[in-house]
Amino acid sequence: MIRPLAFLICLCSAAAALPVPPDPSTVAVVYNSAAAGSEELARFYAKARQIPADNLVGLELPDSEEISRDDFEKKLRDPLIREYDRRNWWQRGRDAQGNLVPTRARIRILVCVRGVPSRILGTGPPKPLVPGEQPFVKTTQSAVDSDLALLGVDGVPVAGPANNPYFKAEKSFAEAGIPMTLVGRIDGPTHEICERMVQDAIETEKTGLWGMSVIDIARMFPQNQEGDPALENIVKAHREAGIPVMVDRFPDTLPTNFPLHDVAVYFGWYNWNINGPFTNPGFQFKRGAVAVHLHSFSAGQLRDPSKNWSAPLIAKGAAATLGNVYEPYLPFTHHFDIFEARLMAGYTLVEAAYMALPVLSWQNVVLGDPLYRPYLHLDGTGEKIDADRDYRAIRLATLRWKDDPKQLESMLREAADRLKSGVLLEAIGLMEAEQDHGEAAALDFRKAKVYYEDKDDRLRMDLLVAAIDRKENRKEAAIKLLHGARTLYHDLPEVDAVNAWLNILDPPPPPPAEPKK
Repeated sequence: MIRPLAFLICLCSAAAALPVPPDPSTVAVVYNSAAAGSEELARFYAKARQIPADNLVGLELPDSEEISRDDFEKKLRDPLIREYDRRNWWQRGRDAQGNLVPTRARIRILVCVRGVPSRILGTGPPKPLVPGEQPFVKTTQSAVDSDLALLGVDGVPVAGPANNPYFKAEKSFAEAGIPMTLVGRIDGPTHEICERMVQDAIETEKTGLWGMSVIDIARMFPQNQEGDPALENIVKAHREAGIPVMVDRFPDTLPTNFPLHDVAVYFGWYNWNINGPFTNPGFQFKRGAVAVHLHSFSAGQLRDPSKNWSAPLIAKGAAATLGNVYEPYLPFTHHFDIFEARLMAGYTLVEAAYMALPVLSWQNVVLGDPLYRPYLHLDGTGEKIDADRDYRAIRLATLRWKDDPKQLESMLREAADRLKSGVLLEAIGLMEAEQDHGEAAALDFRKAKVYYEDKDDRLRMDLLVAAIDRKENRKEAAIKLLHGARTLYHDLPEVDAVNAWLNILDPPPPPPAEPKK
């Protein structure tokens, strides 16, 4: 069991009121009766979340990730509408424009499991654009789940996105009473990974999600007014919440095999395929992790754990992610800061995802147990285990001394020294670095290196000090430190990260030119 820190023994945190979670009876699960394992996974999930067995729907669908628009309508959408009618899962009436829409619904959340296609093919070559017309207005390909969010709503054009009325909402979906459906997906490279995501979500809800936050702000687009500010908002929210956050703001993404530890949350952009720390064979996210990478085709496929981002992140142990099946255009992707803020407020994965999404009938998917609430115990409640001790302490100390940063730092330092905790000292160093106190942060990282026992953790401390030197234009100091680290850690796979930064800061000379024959 967790050993309480001395300064937290008497600290009692008042639990904030959490949103009321969806009733399992309002959830339906769709599986592909023609795909091996699809029904088994649907029943596994229904049992795990106490969803009534009568809420399962099996449809005979193509056993592939893509489905034609015609098959989507005839084999998936229309049969589902008939099932809703037959089972009295809704009532429909005419809206002000005369379109048929759901007016009351017993089923508010729809879960597609592995075997149900995820992508709807376009209906043909795009029509020529009118001058000044945006390219997305004639796009007819989309995500199955996003189209199903408007199940039973007539009059929605196939081409282009539709506005999401739940975007930026701040109430549970049951309270909102909006005529749409929240659609989530339990899908991934293997049946076993899908079951693991569900199990991890349920187990994490007992303890809460505790660990490091890693935010990789690649700054690929210096003038971008959407992606980078959203990531900066997450950095601020995590820092204020007492979640240790490591931020990379260099133009290059984190290098191959960068030694990460206890990663519970990851947000980043912008590479086509998974790269950096996540290609390290030894890397695994903490159980229950939320990990998202922004890319136009992050969920372009969900079977290969080495391609795109969504499937590989799940294969590396994440329990939840977001993605895009085709080109979504940046304004029509999930707003990561809203998504994370709603999760931290206690909403479910599927509610947070749709609260953060401007459009429906588009390219976006949410992967993981839709009912998952990772931050259920952000107030410090829940089952306590040793692995979470230091992260809980940082959070509770932040709650206790949020208005007295000097006292907060003092108490964390006292605990770090008494417990010889590299985690606590690294967290203090990360806070100092975010406040542009580079010298103090470097001292903390060097001291944390002494407390850490594992070589890859010690290497990370060297890399964090080198990052400060690099940021503050002390190039020679960074190069000297990295050369020393390369010698000291030459036997670790993580030394690739050292070599990557040396190739940027101290590139080898080009080979001599060969004389012309």
